[in-house]
Amino acid sequence: MYRIAALLTFSALLLGPALYAADEPAQTFRGEISDSQCALNVHSLTRSHQEMLKGKNMGSTPAECSRYCIENLGGKLVLVSGKEVHYLDGPETLTQFLGRKIKIRGVLDKASNTIHVMKIEDEDSAKPGKTQ
Repeated sequence: MYRIAALLTFSALLLGPALYAADEPAQTFRGEISDSQCALNVHSLTRSHQEMLKGKNMGSTPAECSRYCIENLGGKLVLVSGKEVHYLDGPETLTQFLGRKIKIRGVLDKASNTIHVMKIEDEDSAKPGKTQ
């Protein structure tokens, strides 16, 4: 019950930023929420958290590494889907999905390469056998 209420509240908060992009059609995007530092090779050779996690100085999980890069190195929230990286525009609560595979419904502003998030679903927890 709590998850449903939280998801509905979260979805409602996400609608605001996307309203001004209403001219573009909403799309579905899938990928992992990460930080721009790792995803865009700012301090990573592999466009991943691999090098940072080896040293454990930025955390021991992709989520911890992303959080560190966003809070301390100026990274921005991004969606990584294969070789594509899109910035994310939405509430700060998106950080709860760092390092997770998700499905986003939103509008892509091609000029800024930013997805204006309308709805987000955690695909990791939707898989059979997964619990939070």
